[in-house]
Amino acid sequence: MTVQAVLQTAPGEAGINNGLDETYRKDMAEALSDILGATYKLTVVSHIYHWNVVGPLFKSLHELTEEHYNDLFAAADEIAERIRALDALAPVKGANFGNFMPERGDVKDLKAQDMVEDLIAMHEELVRTMRRAGEAAGDAGDLVTEDMLTGRLTFHEKALWMLRAIVSD
Repeated sequence: MTVQAVLQTAPGEAGINNGLDETYRKDMAEALSDILGATYKLTVVSHIYHWNVVGPLFKSLHELTEEHYNDLFAAADEIAERIRALDALAPVKGANFGNFMPERGDVKDLKAQDMVEDLIAMHEELVRTMRRAGEAAGDAGDLVTEDMLTGRLTFHEKALWMLRAIVSD
């Protein structure tokens, strides 16, 4: 193979036969693309809050959000690679990568509690989405996707526990 031929290589359909129905693989790739987009948004928002949190909880929130965005960034790669293993391009739907800014807008107006409440809402939404996708993966016999999502759910539920503990009375 010439260098020119190597450089012209492009992803295409591999025609895999891994025991998973093609329709399922396409549907799951779309679901994982939604999860990938939400994971990236949560990564960026966690990083923005990491930089901008102030007040008595600064150190604990600064360190916790750093742990979270590092984990989330690594998870995004794992999710994208699973999409590729299902024979789709990652991300499947580019619309999921539109706006990574915090929902509440300008961080200069946010208190630490607002930031934590935002992160809780984002984690909860991801948990619900992942749970649905994980159940579909289990029903289809897609043990790899189900296992990956179970691991991600473990992370998000622990993150939720810690974030809720910070804002509890």
